[in-house]
Parts: sequence; C-alpha cells; structure tokens
Amino acid sequence: MKPPLFWHRPPARPGPVSAALLPLAVLWTAAARRRLSGGARVRIGVPVVCIGNATLGGTGKTPTVIEVVRLFREVGTDSHVLSKGYGGSLRGPERVQESAHAADEVGDEPLLHAAFAPTWVAKDRLAGARAVVAAGAGSIVMDDGFQNPALRTDLSVMVVDAGAGFGNGRVFPAGPLREPVADALGRADFVLSVGSDGEHRRLLADWPVLATATILRGSLEPLGTGMDWSGQRVFAFAGIGRPARFFATLRAVGADVAGVRSFADHGSYSDAVLARLETEAARLDAQLVTTEKDAVRLPARFRQRVLTLPVRMVFLDDQPLRAALEDLAKRRPAPGNGNAA
Repeated sequence: MKPPLFWHRPPARPGPVSAALLPLAVLWTAAARRRLSGGARVRIGVPVVCIGNATLGGTGKTPTVIEVVRLFREVGTDSHVLSKGYGGSLRGPERVQESAHAADEVGDEPLLHAAFAPTWVAKDRLAGARAVVAAGAGSIVMDDGFQNPALRTDLSVMVVDAGAGFGNGRVFPAGPLREPVADALGRADFVLSVGSDGEHRRLLADWPVLATATILRGSLEPLGTGMDWSGQRVFAFAGIGRPARFFATLRAVGADVAGVRSFADHGSYSDAVLARLETEAARLDAQLVTTEKDAVRLPARFRQRVLTLPVRMVFLDDQPLRAALEDLAKRRPAPGNGNAA
C-alpha cells in the first residue's frame, strides 16, 4: 500500500482523518503491547542483532543490515541474515539461493542480502534462528523483527529516516507508527538517524524524546560502480519506502531525471506496468533506471533493459556500534529462555 498523505502531516496538526482513526490506534497499541509482553524471548546461543524500526515502510534497514554484516566480519565473526521474507510465499526456514529463488518466493530484501552473507527466510523467527544456528552461523543479523517477541536479541538498532521522522506521531491506522515511539526506544540500544545534517537537526527538534537515546548518524551514499551518471538522461521508477530520496540521489550524482514514477513498497511489476514504463521512457528519450531492491522484482527478460543505482549505508562514526559488535563477537550467550531485551 501507499501510505496516506495524512500520515506525513506535522505531529501538531495530524488532521481530522487521523483523529477519527484514533480509537483503532488505541486498540492496535494495546494489542502490540500485549504481544510484546507475552513473548518467550528465547535465547538462541549466538549473538543476535536486530535491525528494525518503529514505523511502517522503509527507513534504510536493508543497507544497514548489509553494513552490520560487514562490521561483524571485521571484528571476527561471520553472520547469517535472518528475514521474514516479506512479500515472499515460502514459509521456511529456507536458505536463499540467488540463482534459484525469485522475489515472489523469498522477498526482495533477502535476495539483496544473499549477495553479502548467507541469508535465510522464515515466517517463524524462532524456527529460522534455530536453522541458522544449526547451519553454523557465528552470529545472526535479523532484518526487521523489532516487534517480534519470540527471539531474544543482544543488540537492537532502530533505524529512522530523518527526513520523514515518525510522521504525524500516531500509531497505525491513525499514523505510520507500529507502536508508540517511547515504547520502541525502550528496546533500542542505538537509534540510527539516516539523512542529511539538516534533516537530523529537524528530527531532534521535532522529537525531543530522542534526547534519551544513543544516536548514530548515517547516510545512503551511491556506490561507485564506474558508471558516469553526469548528463545521463533517465526515467526513474521505484517502489520503496521513500522513492523521492532515490530520485534525489540520481540528481545528486548528475543524472538528468526526465521523469519519475513511484510505486508501493515491495510492489510487483506487471507486464502492463512495465510496458507503460518503457513507453514513457521512450517518449522522453530516456534510459530506465531503478533501485537494487526494485531490480530483483523485475522479470529477468526486462531487467537487462534497466540500469540500477546501488546505494550503501555510510556511518558518520561507526565506532560505538563497532565496539558493541566486537564485544558480542567475544562472547556467545548461553542458550535458554531469557527476559525481554
């Protein structure tokens, strides 16, 4: 789904539609708190790092997972990635094979992760974690799962898109939040603010509750691939959390963005949609371009006609996170049930 516009209104002026939905938001919040308080929080026997967020939609979790895997490797342990496989049909536990699986089977994000680390999908997080441990993982980096109570985590990073913040500050369906911000902060070891200096300053000004958090800074930077985008005339399309950020990145690397189309996050591309995109690009004499995450959802026959602009998470200072991962790499938690992290 595309998020409704009122989700992005300022917290001080959420609007009448949001107000009408507040009773449902109260019920959602109560159900979320009940689910989280009743979870078993099983300790699995290897360090588990959860990369999650407090909002519905994308915030930069996928590139954060990739960077944490890299940092874990640098401090001495090889990680496996565990994902629910959002948008995929396989229940798992199943190890993702890039050459054998499609996005409609395992989800788009696991296909991206599989290029960097052994990656597993499982609708049941605990069953997935047990399969990962049985396969010999030294640690687990869990993509999402911040609101899942089955598995105890040793470190949780809550990713925030500094440009979008927490929207109107209300819980679904009155707003974009999965749970109240204060509840989420209570389980986060780090908050990763992703965006420019100006966006970060506005985030802190709009959300003083973040003053109690240990904040990391990060930005999504285009990956140098040898492609010269200067003056390249493109027609850009994206179905991610914030397509506008991708379009802005293209302009920042010098591309001539002749037109854009936004789609729902994780959405599939039908033949009719692809034909329309190709027609629009031809009319503008432009090259089609999309994100890595969108590219894996394209049919193989169409993918070769589309350029991609890969991005990676770059930390302003990764030392606090690196130190925490190094500490986890030195110890293996004892298996068994534990209290909520």
